[in-house]
Amino acid sequence: MILASNHLAVMDSFYLPMMVKRRITFLAKSEYFTGAGPKGRFLAWFYTAVGQVPIDRTDANSAAAALTTAVRVLGVGKLLGWYPEGTRSPDGRLYKGKTGLARVALETGVPVIPVAMIGTDKVNPPGKGLRFGRVCVKIGKPIDFSRFDGLAGNRFIERALIDEVMYELMQLSGQEYVDLYAADVKQSVLLDSPPVAPIPGAATS
Repeated sequence: MILASNHLAVMDSFYLPMMVKRRITFLAKSEYFTGAGPKGRFLAWFYTAVGQVPIDRTDANSAAAALTTAVRVLGVGKLLGWYPEGTRSPDGRLYKGKTGLARVALETGVPVIPVAMIGTDKVNPPGKGLRFGRVCVKIGKPIDFSRFDGLAGNRFIERALIDEVMYELMQLSGQEYVDLYAADVKQSVLLDSPPVAPIPGAATS
């Protein structure tokens, strides 16, 4: 099955496995595994030891390869951890989900379990060290998408499916929802320009 979680801090990938008896496999950006020197080698070992698999996120071909890896992980019976926002929230709000999770769920037929991480951004603020604080992990009910069998590849179905997952995450976490991609918001901050909101009724992925 897929554990679909909101993403507030780097430490999300470590707190969640503490709550689950089975080992969770996460798809992590390859930069985590390629650092130089003793620290880089230690981090590569550590991320591998806790079940993270490196993926390249540089272009569309890399994204397709990442989805193939996700299907392979689920195909051998593993539990897959997934952050549908695609990156950490820049401000604690919940952002629009990307449809890759929906595509994999439809292709494999596995259930999706929404998971809300609460307080991890206070314990592990972006760019800062760990602090004392309370972390709460809420695990929701499994979502069965078998009613969409045979519709993998339909972008409208995939969007409806991921929107349902994000709605459940919003209910569990209590976060404000923003109908923009978190990566676009981060980029707009770097460029000092506002992100462009989607046109109502337009198809997005």
